[in-house]
Amino acid sequence: MVAFDVPDLDYTRYTDRQLAAVPLAVLVLALCVLGGWFLVTGAPVTPGIDFTGGTEVQVSTGASQAQIEEAFPTQPTSVTPTAGGNTYIVTFQSTNTDALTNAAQSAGYQVDSVQATSANFGAGAQQTGVIGLIAAFAGMALLVFALFRTFVPSIAVIASAFSDIVIPLALMNLFGIKLSLGTVAALLMLIGYSVDSDILLNNHVLRRRGDFYESTYRARRTGVTMTLSSIAAMTVMAVVASDFVLGIPLLPEVGTILVMGLITDLMNTYLLNVSLLRWYKYEGVAR
Repeated sequence: MVAFDVPDLDYTRYTDRQLAAVPLAVLVLALCVLGGWFLVTGAPVTPGIDFTGGTEVQVSTGASQAQIEEAFPTQPTSVTPTAGGNTYIVTFQSTNTDALTNAAQSAGYQVDSVQATSANFGAGAQQTGVIGLIAAFAGMALLVFALFRTFVPSIAVIASAFSDIVIPLALMNLFGIKLSLGTVAALLMLIGYSVDSDILLNNHVLRRRGDFYESTYRARRTGVTMTLSSIAAMTVMAVVASDFVLGIPLLPEVGTILVMGLITDLMNTYLLNVSLLRWYKYEGVAR
């Protein structure tokens, strides 16, 4: 693993409230975005056809996006160009694949593929995805409590992991990324990434000898190196798989979500988690 030079943040210059202020403010803002989105659309995050049902038709044509929208009897929900410039993925809420295929062929478009998801299957997949996220988070919380068996350090890990999920969800709305089976998988991966860095920090501070700040710096040096390496790898994956290079579906969105979550994890782990651990070690334990 390549070692990164980690800037030395002098924690002694800031109070616990000052350290926690930024990550908590960002978390509150993200919750406001999700709440506002829910009030407007009826869902905290816009679901994709994996969860709502619908059809994706991939066509090859020299027509413009506006012409493609007008070629179908049903208004597309989106028309997305892929790599090469003349290939588009057209998404519909309708599952009438025969009518959509005939309309595309009548307009002179080459139909490369058609993929449909029924509304019942989408509803079932949505329920399974939500249950999976809740089960993974609950399992992580139980494991953390079993490892540390103390309230504040365990809550620090859980709060950081919760924020690592909520903030990318809000950013998905802002960047137009829809919730799908692939993006749910990315969110599940974020739980693992978050727990890794937080447990590393907690172990160094609570179970190893040395001053609090010395232990924190050692953990931060290792943790930041791990996280930056992952960010670099996910960035490369997102760029290479994007429509401008290889045009591999889903991977750019997964990589983007992981990058957003990993950057969020740096903030939560080394500001929010550190503030809670310092309060626990110097004030909470004393009481």
